[in-house]
Amino acid sequence: MLSRYGWDSKKVEQFRSDLLAWYDANKRDLPWRRDNNPYYIWISEIMLQQTQVATVIPYFERFIAEIPDIKTLAQVNEQVLLQLWQGLGYYSRARNLKIAAQQIVERHNGQMPQTMPELLALKGIGPYTAAAIGSMAFNLPEPAIDGNLLRVTARLFELDADIAKASSRKQFAAILTELIDKERPGDFNQAMMDLGATIMTPTNYYPENSPVKAYDASFINETAEQYPVKSKKIKQTHHHLIAYYIHDTEGNVLYRQHLDDELLTGLWHFPMIEYEIEHLAATKKELLEPLAERYRMNWLSDDTIQVNATVFSSVKHVFSHRVWHVQLITVTVPNKVSLRDIPQKWQWVSSRTEHTVPISTLQKKLEQLLMLE
Repeated sequence: MLSRYGWDSKKVEQFRSDLLAWYDANKRDLPWRRDNNPYYIWISEIMLQQTQVATVIPYFERFIAEIPDIKTLAQVNEQVLLQLWQGLGYYSRARNLKIAAQQIVERHNGQMPQTMPELLALKGIGPYTAAAIGSMAFNLPEPAIDGNLLRVTARLFELDADIAKASSRKQFAAILTELIDKERPGDFNQAMMDLGATIMTPTNYYPENSPVKAYDASFINETAEQYPVKSKKIKQTHHHLIAYYIHDTEGNVLYRQHLDDELLTGLWHFPMIEYEIEHLAATKKELLEPLAERYRMNWLSDDTIQVNATVFSSVKHVFSHRVWHVQLITVTVPNKVSLRDIPQKWQWVSSRTEHTVPISTLQKKLEQLLMLE
């Protein structure tokens, strides 16, 4: 495979040597790299999906302090788990971690499996994560192909394959499987990651300090701006929602836990509904009726309930495939309302105490909005 790009065995060996020498002298000091603990590698790699390294470090350290091993993770209370994950987003990652830990306990006596098929059989572990664990913890010669490796490889070989397409990944995998250092596969993967994260970045096309510029076809031919080739993402959809800050005069606030078929599953928020138009209705009935009907809370139509219909500044929250525009209104209820029936997965929480339930970044934005108004 590499010979078609003019790379003979001598050039491959020299590339590996130069790359790893640079890595040994310049590798980032990251807490999950300080030993080859497969549990640490696994947790860090899941956290690093969709999240920057600097953000992950304190989350990782808190997580490991609270849940130090696979058996503890398998038994942890889900609400505790989600609280530790709070702020990282993509909460299904955390729930999948627990399921995978239970699978490891049941199938492998609590020990991380050491083969690719066994790793890939675990919940939430795909080819990249399996290769990262396998190469870094168990010395398996498997390339861990993330965005950094795709970019670095595309520039090294001037690859025109679209990295957004699954079919292209096979071409990258074939090249990297041949290129990877068989003696130090984990260090090779991490060296390529660090190279892409710190030197051959998306906007640094011709880095003079690159340890591999002598091998970089796009550097030599001044074509780096063209690589990697990537088709445009699917256009995001926009949705408009109302969030209800329902509270009584004693400081109790009504929260709702999102269900399994909703975004932000398992996290607690002010009750929300989606509406089609971009402007809030003006009357109390128009504001509260959709919420009362959807959740069968007839007491919301009580004449004693006061509605502050002042429209707060809109909060924007971006998911990978959609954007929520959330407008907040306040609903003041008499104290006795908190004693009435509320649906399952709803809860009155005192605003005078710190959260004892996990909330999302969106909920934090809404609460910050209240403090600003």
